[in-house]
This record gives sequence, C-alpha cells and structure tokens, in this order.
Amino acid sequence: MKPAAVLDASAIHTFLPHRYPFLFVDQVIELEPGSRIVGVKNVSLNEPYFQGHFPGHPVMPGVLIVEAMAQTGGILALYGEEEKRGKLCYFTGIDHARFRAPVLPGDRLELIVTMRKQRRDFWWFDGEARVGGQLCAEAGLSAMVTKDTLPSFRAERS
Repeated sequence: MKPAAVLDASAIHTFLPHRYPFLFVDQVIELEPGSRIVGVKNVSLNEPYFQGHFPGHPVMPGVLIVEAMAQTGGILALYGEEEKRGKLCYFTGIDHARFRAPVLPGDRLELIVTMRKQRRDFWWFDGEARVGGQLCAEAGLSAMVTKDTLPSFRAERS
C-alpha cells in the first residue's frame, strides 16, 4: 500500500513555481523539516520528452531525474519557515551524479533527498532516485533560497 501524501500537487504548487511540463514532483510522501524528504514522480508515457528520448525505447532523461531531485530538495529548503514562504529556490550545483538503471514509462520514481549542510540561504543535499527500491540515480545537489519572488507566481496562488 502506498503511503498517503504529506503534500499533494496543490500544496507543492505553493512551494515551487514550476508547472507542467516542467514540474517533476507529483506528491511528497515523507517530510522531516530541515532534514529529509521523499517525493514521488509518476512517470507516464504521455510525458513530452518520450517523443524523442528515445523513439521505440522511451527512457526518462537523466538530467530530468536530477531536476526532479533538485525540485524535491527545493521543497525541503522552503518548507516550514514562514519567512521563506513564496521565495524562490535556485538549483546551483550537481556533484558526482551517477545513473544506475533506466527510468521507464509506468515507473513510480521515488526522490529521496537528505540535507547535508545549510549555511544562511545555501543548502547542500544528497539525492537518490529509486524505482521499486532499486537505485536509479544519485547526486550531490546544492541550492540557494533567494529574496526574489515571482509576482505571477504569487498571484496564481491567491
């Protein structure tokens, strides 16, 4: 049985400015503020990138798996601190990315992100992407929470 969502799609929209087709977190199923988060991306054959990656053998691009981990880390960086509400979290780095197994249409991609270090508005994370418990990708990630907000993003959430 799948765990119930801690954050559903509507709640995720309050943390991330991304929208279809560039939002890669469908729900959050575990969340320890300031420490760890587990997000889920349900990978569908209808994803636009499968038209060209690869025709006849669809595989989720590794760079989008890393982006999904980064978006999940962004939620972790912004969650639970009222002064960060509505701020933007920019992805600033990738270290030691490794791809272990393909992610295919129909897969339920679990995005496990753990906070390694935080200093002021800078965050460092360890990310893993798993399907059915099997490690598909891993990377060190870094991000920065800015003082910026997007006016259209704020208006949409009202």
